[in-house]
Amino acid sequence: MLIFIDDSGDAGFKLDKGSSRFFVISAVIFDDNLEAEKTAVAIKQFRRDAGFSDRVEFKFNKSRRKIREGFLETVSVFNFRIRSLIIDKSLILSEELRNNRESFYSYAIKMLLKYSNATISEASIKIDGSGDRIFRRTFLSYLRKHLNTKEAKIIKKCKLVNSKNNVLIQLADMVAGSMRRSYDEEKTDNGVYKNIIEKHIEDEWKFK
Repeated sequence: MLIFIDDSGDAGFKLDKGSSRFFVISAVIFDDNLEAEKTAVAIKQFRRDAGFSDRVEFKFNKSRRKIREGFLETVSVFNFRIRSLIIDKSLILSEELRNNRESFYSYAIKMLLKYSNATISEASIKIDGSGDRIFRRTFLSYLRKHLNTKEAKIIKKCKLVNSKNNVLIQLADMVAGSMRRSYDEEKTDNGVYKNIIEKHIEDEWKFK
């Protein structure tokens, strides 16, 4: 099982000063390694067909609508599952989560992976993020501590990776962006992208 995770929105809580109301974490789950490889090849081919350099990174927030739609339609023919955690930050009361971005981010990913109705097990996980070395080390230790128990082992391997070098992390970014956009009532395209990947969505958890 291969899992690629990225987020959309920000971890800040200054909602009256520009912080996003919704924070979304999405996991793209492949139950077959070959299917993941085929999806990655298709994304790279789409990038070339679109006239982009091989170094171009797909980011939802930096892409035009035509590119977003083309990207999602390209990958939609492959077999993968999507699990997303949707957090309305206006409902979060914990002072620790509101005042510590790293705690909030770590907690969100833990919740996404832990409460999967046993659909995630012994997974090789790659998460977008660089961060400083101390945070990387403590973050990964935190996940293993809370997700691997005597009863169940959710994580087999877990790495923080640079999204520029991984098109399947870029897929997770496009999925997370699509999910968050569906909650933005002011955008005229708020239902477009999620609709393309709807059949892949296994869980859309609105956390409160």
